[in-house]
Amino acid sequence: MKMSGYFDYNATTPLSDGARDAWLRASERHWHNPSSLYREAAMTKRKLDEARQRLGELLGCEPERIVFTSGATESNNALFTRMGDTLGKQTRVVSSSIEHPSVREFLQRQFGSRVTLVKTTPRGELDADDFTEHLARNDVGLVTVMAANNECGLLQPWRDIAELCRERGVLVHTDAAQWIGKLPAHELGACDYITGCAHKFGGPKGVGFLVMRDEQETLSFLRGGPQEEGRRAGTENYPGIEAMVVALEELTPKLAGVALEQSVMRDDFEKNMLTTFPDLRIIGQGAERLWNTSMFVLPHGDNRKWLARLSQQGFAVSTGSACSAGHDGSSVVLSALGASMDEMSRVIRVSGGWDTTAADWRALAETFTAVSCKMPAVATTRG
Repeated sequence: MKMSGYFDYNATTPLSDGARDAWLRASERHWHNPSSLYREAAMTKRKLDEARQRLGELLGCEPERIVFTSGATESNNALFTRMGDTLGKQTRVVSSSIEHPSVREFLQRQFGSRVTLVKTTPRGELDADDFTEHLARNDVGLVTVMAANNECGLLQPWRDIAELCRERGVLVHTDAAQWIGKLPAHELGACDYITGCAHKFGGPKGVGFLVMRDEQETLSFLRGGPQEEGRRAGTENYPGIEAMVVALEELTPKLAGVALEQSVMRDDFEKNMLTTFPDLRIIGQGAERLWNTSMFVLPHGDNRKWLARLSQQGFAVSTGSACSAGHDGSSVVLSALGASMDEMSRVIRVSGGWDTTAADWRALAETFTAVSCKMPAVATTRG
């Protein structure tokens, strides 16, 4: 679905036409409970297993490792619950300072002072020396670092991290919710654990997955029936799962071309913005970022007022992660990058989609210019 004024794809995406058709077909023909014993249910179970196989091929992992869930938040919570039960009481967890709240907050709850946060560089990249120093400790049992940041789009070296962890016998997890569907995912299976969710790449909400280290591992997050080989209780949402896999199958062959075209459009947008706002600060400029994401600090005006006035003109942008809305938006990420409280009140995140056009990006920049004439000329500091 084409939405010319929508620039909040990192928060959620419209359901793709292919995913919608797949969901309707599955809902009409294979709505039966996969755990039941009659013929139609067995067919639904077979279709579910086929979807698991196809997803495994896309992620580069054995299908038996995949557990279907309601989304990345449940997957992250379920994994860290398991890690809390299995890791030794003195074992440490290494993470980054710019993780999604479903990782950051649950780690703090589950492991408390045993969580070590790796520093980031001023551009937002993981500090390699600091990471290596922490990993060298003998009490580290798990490393969790997101593949791509949901707010500023910065890419993290998850491949290198996975290799270093393998060398030291340390488990590694990556929250790949923002990576999958935007960049090739076929090497992610090298990580011990992966989390992702459908609605970030054109699939339905309420569907996601957790890739486990192997098919023998169990989860205790949801108890009840024997679904998902006893690893997650609850009737599987086959129509949603089928729609999720179809959405990713459709995108995967297009990713190289889309990344190249869209990154040029995004960069042109930033150049146009810098022409209007010479003092604009672009978060992560010069570092590797998602091709669709631009996060910047405007020189003046409260970001909530910017959002309201842009919305009146038909444009949807954000102040950062939707999962942080009402909690100073992107303050955790920006704080880790050295931003002041005043800058946090002026940050905007723009995230386009696979079909966003150059004209859409230009129109957004032009609207920022038009709206700026109506904004206060001095920065607004929140109390």
